[in-house]
Amino acid sequence: MSTTESYEYTARYYDAAYEELSAQRADIPFYQNLAAETGGPVLELGCGTGRSLLPIAARGLACTGLDLSPAMLEQFRRRPGAEAVTLACARMESFDFGAQRFRLIFSAFRAFQHLDTVEQQLGCLARVRAHLAPGGLFAFDLFNPRLERMALDSEPETLDLSFNYEGRPTRRYVGATRDRVNQVIQLTMRYVEETGAGPARESIVHLSMRWFWRYEIEHLMHRAGFTDVKIYGDFDRSPVGRNSPAFVVLAR
Repeated sequence: MSTTESYEYTARYYDAAYEELSAQRADIPFYQNLAAETGGPVLELGCGTGRSLLPIAARGLACTGLDLSPAMLEQFRRRPGAEAVTLACARMESFDFGAQRFRLIFSAFRAFQHLDTVEQQLGCLARVRAHLAPGGLFAFDLFNPRLERMALDSEPETLDLSFNYEGRPTRRYVGATRDRVNQVIQLTMRYVEETGAGPARESIVHLSMRWFWRYEIEHLMHRAGFTDVKIYGDFDRSPVGRNSPAFVVLAR
């Protein structure tokens, strides 16, 4: 399966699959508050279908969204309020908006972890620095890897989510394999959509995610030229602890 097909299937189910999860996650109000504090303009890297950026645009701030997937951006354009957002299809490590500068650049819901290599990560951070206004802020979040899970070579497919897509019961099954040398997880997501007549529709998505350790992030950010770097353990800005669910990074 091609990367393009994976993004198309992800875009089809994304909003339905994450509707309930989005209501539970604290990342949207966190990024909303950062946008209000900085005053915009705002750029989101890996904006997807607008889950995080549209609530910011609704506050009247100038917003730009960037994503690699045309299918994701097409879903974004269909959502209410999308006309207020400038959208661009480009890679996170090579985008260029010319002389335009942003007071806030952010990457929500672990999108930065789709950059598998150090070269890609540094490329992205260089583009971020080039597009930040003086005193501007870069913010992103990652999952805090659990050592006992990262030690596993693979995890068998299990039911991950159950949701309704256009009124039809749909299930998502996820399996994983890990490359511990390169710190990359290969995820296989299998969507099973009941059609009501005949066999269920199955779609398979392949994604990779790079995991990061806490001090690895600090070294990476300083190597990229950021000097004011803060890492929190959650969106409430609590310190990183043993059971912190995330790494929330703020850098200037």
